Amino acid sequence: MLGEGAAFRAGQLEAVLALVDDRSRVLVVERTGWGKSLIYFMATRLLRDGGAGPTILISPLLSLMRDQMRMADAIGVRALTINSENVHLWNEIEGALAAADVDLLLVSPERLSNQRFRERTLGLIERGIGMFVVDEAHCISDWGHDFRPDYRRIKNLVTLLPPTVPLLATTATANDRVVADIEDQLGPDLVVIRGSLARDSLRLQAIALSDQAERLAWLAENLDRLSGSGIVYCLTIADCERVSDWLQSRGYDVAAYHSGLNGEKRRALEEALRANQVKALVATIALGMGFDKRDLGFVVHYQRPGSAVAYYQQIGRAGRAVERADVVLLAGREDDQIESFFIHGAFPPEDNLRQVLTALEAGEGLTVSELEDVVNLSRGRLQQALKVLELDEAVFRDGSRHVRSATAWTPDNERIRSVTEQRERELGRMQDYVRGESCLMEFLQRELDDPAAASCGRCAVCAGDFVSREADAALVREAVGFLRRSHRLIQPRKKWPDGGVDGRRGMIPQPLRAEEGRALAIYGDAGWGRLVSQAKYGGGRFDEELVEAVAELIEQTWRPGPAPEWVVAMPSLRTDLVPEFAARLAARLGLPYSQALVKVKETPPQKEMENSRQQLRNVIGAFEVDQAALLPGPALLVDDVVDSRWSLTECARLLRESGSGPVYPCALADSSRSGDS
Repeated sequence: MLGEGAAFRAGQLEAVLALVDDRSRVLVVERTGWGKSLIYFMATRLLRDGGAGPTILISPLLSLMRDQMRMADAIGVRALTINSENVHLWNEIEGALAAADVDLLLVSPERLSNQRFRERTLGLIERGIGMFVVDEAHCISDWGHDFRPDYRRIKNLVTLLPPTVPLLATTATANDRVVADIEDQLGPDLVVIRGSLARDSLRLQAIALSDQAERLAWLAENLDRLSGSGIVYCLTIADCERVSDWLQSRGYDVAAYHSGLNGEKRRALEEALRANQVKALVATIALGMGFDKRDLGFVVHYQRPGSAVAYYQQIGRAGRAVERADVVLLAGREDDQIESFFIHGAFPPEDNLRQVLTALEAGEGLTVSELEDVVNLSRGRLQQALKVLELDEAVFRDGSRHVRSATAWTPDNERIRSVTEQRERELGRMQDYVRGESCLMEFLQRELDDPAAASCGRCAVCAGDFVSREADAALVREAVGFLRRSHRLIQPRKKWPDGGVDGRRGMIPQPLRAEEGRALAIYGDAGWGRLVSQAKYGGGRFDEELVEAVAELIEQTWRPGPAPEWVVAMPSLRTDLVPEFAARLAARLGLPYSQALVKVKETPPQKEMENSRQQLRNVIGAFEVDQAALLPGPALLVDDVVDSRWSLTECARLLRESGSGPVYPCALADSSRSGDS
């Protein structure tokens, strides 16, 4: 089953025997690629052959589940999964559970909050759970780099397990603090099996290239010098797409991989990488834990992760079955800003939680859409707050409604403060890693409290650089040009917010919608975005370079059709910055400029409105059309920064209702939050 000559690694057999013979609770902390999954597959097979029920395996990512199911099949374990992508198979899988035809059931931690799963699916297991497994167990700890709130539900489930049910938790990235937290969550008498985390096949180097153009140039010059196929990690979705586009423009066969892609597309990309059909996937951490390609030849980070623990997890994809794999960390000026956003967004502020509780205390429960009406939080922030309050038992669900429970609630501010401070320290340690004052592998081992930490003799600090630290000047200039051509689509809104707002309900009629638009840059980013941000707050007017850049975008790249025949600006009662720019742009394009839109009501800045319902309500009634200034043909509607698109949507509707032709939104920069993984 495992191949002739297969032998256990130190610790594997001990873990299997502890689970099968002693029915113990076991925590295994071993390096990536060591073979932790073999333990639960083999223990499952032995327990099932002895008459036990199926194993329930908590796994954090669908990509990881796919790999686990593939490995399970190879070892003779029948594994199935219930997840959001296979709803059409749930009844069939539940039938297999009832017939005892499932050895191992994989679910995400979020599934534990699903009433059907808890009451029906688990109830179909006639012999009860045979073994309970928590994979990537560092996620159970809020000290861990991949903390998932729903992992906290595991503690409650574990307390209900009979003492004869063995439990296994596995991870490659737990320092002493995380191990202690896992022990607290999973109960007393946890058997801890821990080995050295050194990765003998990995060759590490860190390079500081603060400007994005330099890093793009470095990638274009060096990617072909890295053997095999690999992964280029980025911190945001926008960067994944931009880096992928750049490398494709330089002739590389690469593709972007992130959570914004559907499951079918992500599976196809995973298989393409496994089959060496691409040089690299340019990915967020959505391609992370558990992705298994034994011969992955390299991992490059376009930006620096927020902790050594997270970094070790991600580079663990490489070098599992090859003699050498190259691992390069590129560090840039935006890294700390992005990671700081993630750190301080990890826990909803107490004020957000109290706003939600206050809203729920006023009635008999509210849906998320109804909460958006009374609480100025984004949907993501609102759902995050509700999840925390559910886990604290201050809120419970009644169908689609969220109801305030009778449980008193007090925020654990000390825990949040401690975790946040720890993560900030970890961010500082990654800055130390880039400086490279000691062996890089030993540095990572010490950050994970590996007692066997020692100099590796292979990294750039120990043995010298194996790739250049400089970027070719000509390529840097080309990368700057590329960044200045990295335009963004402004997709038209097609429907009003769920439940409707002030009579606007359902689909927006086609004749009243804005057309597809363009933004010149990402706000504050390399290329034009930084110039936009400098002018918006302190520059006085937008530079003439921006006029020319937008004109070139319209005339040479975008070419909307039918072509705009006049230009109008988004109005403001506070500044003429945008109308003044729009008038100059109209002159450059040879089109008439007419300020047919008028701001008639002072409103809070749209950036202060956090969800679609609040954003739309903020602009309803704030604008009117000056019929005397309205021109009949297609219009170019100019704004400086676009985010929610509701101002553009409402103004396009007013223009179309008043007799304008098609309305094309055009913005200098896009500040929408496209940074999630």
